[in-house]
Amino acid sequence: MKTTILNTAGAISSLNQKYADLAKHRWDRLTKPRGSLGRLEDIVCQIAAIRENVSVNVAKKQVYIFAGDHGVAAEGVSAYPQEVTPQMVLNFLQGGAAINALSNQVGAEVKVIDVGVKHNFNGLAGLIHKKVRPGTRNFIAGSAMTEAEASAAIGVGLELAQYASAEGVDLIATGEMGVGNTTASSAIAAALMKCDVEAVTGLGAGLTDTAKKHKIDIIKQALAVNRERLTDPFNILAALGGLEIAGLCGLIIGGALHRIPMMIDGFIASAAALVAIKLNPAIQDFLIFAHQSKEPGHRLLLQHIGAKPILDLEMRLGEGSGAALAMSIVAAAVKLYSEMATFEEAQVSGKRDA
Repeated sequence: MKTTILNTAGAISSLNQKYADLAKHRWDRLTKPRGSLGRLEDIVCQIAAIRENVSVNVAKKQVYIFAGDHGVAAEGVSAYPQEVTPQMVLNFLQGGAAINALSNQVGAEVKVIDVGVKHNFNGLAGLIHKKVRPGTRNFIAGSAMTEAEASAAIGVGLELAQYASAEGVDLIATGEMGVGNTTASSAIAAALMKCDVEAVTGLGAGLTDTAKKHKIDIIKQALAVNRERLTDPFNILAALGGLEIAGLCGLIIGGALHRIPMMIDGFIASAAALVAIKLNPAIQDFLIFAHQSKEPGHRLLLQHIGAKPILDLEMRLGEGSGAALAMSIVAAAVKLYSEMATFEEAQVSGKRDA
């Protein structure tokens, strides 16, 4: 399965600039000074290139929230108990979370996936049941996941991307839920970017400074214990990641494979994206980074790959909240591109030649 995943990721090619150029040509004919809508124009050009279609549409939007628990939560690295993971899954399904409100605002359907929650949902209606195992192992004692488990979780994401393509989804937002997942994301970021743990570790869901120091120590222990396993992006994900992070990684690879633009949320979703990008840098062409979270590791990660997020509102909620919020900006950009008149249509004089 690992070989299949690596081959699938490796087969993705960079975008064809032709479609971006065609979209830019339309922008330049609309009743405004050339380039005056700034990055809004760039976003639409990117989507045109992803879809290989100059007629851009983002009408059908979905938010995918992957949920999984982390064995390292037993080390007290989170301000919240592990019971919060299944409780928030229920909250998502009942429509009471921030991501539900933001998704409603932008007209996006929320999909909630149990890929590794340490709880038996007993076939709960509305939940996508794809549990690989009930949480990862504690990675200070060894690998969080086996190769087979990481492959299975990535496979869940690939499968869901295929379903989204078949349903005609135009835009996907990436979300997650899992107590302890900023610890896993910091460990992944430190290993993939070869940087100090202190630089990529923040307060998560609300740790004290003392608890943050403990979190840093735990991550350092995990990196030391798993040193021999940290040989490539896949093995780093298996050793240090969460099942929900692996699921997101698969969704991101699958989204690129099926040419669906992907809105990448905060630190955890970006850690999943970083793994995918390290497997094949061309995958980054298919990603729109929604916002920069308050987690210090997220800022460094975005700088590392040269990504410029749409928003910077000091958010640190997760769930896909920043991605759903930025969907509004993307939808507005597409509205401008699709509904503005050209100079010819409006009989407005264009810019005079110098």
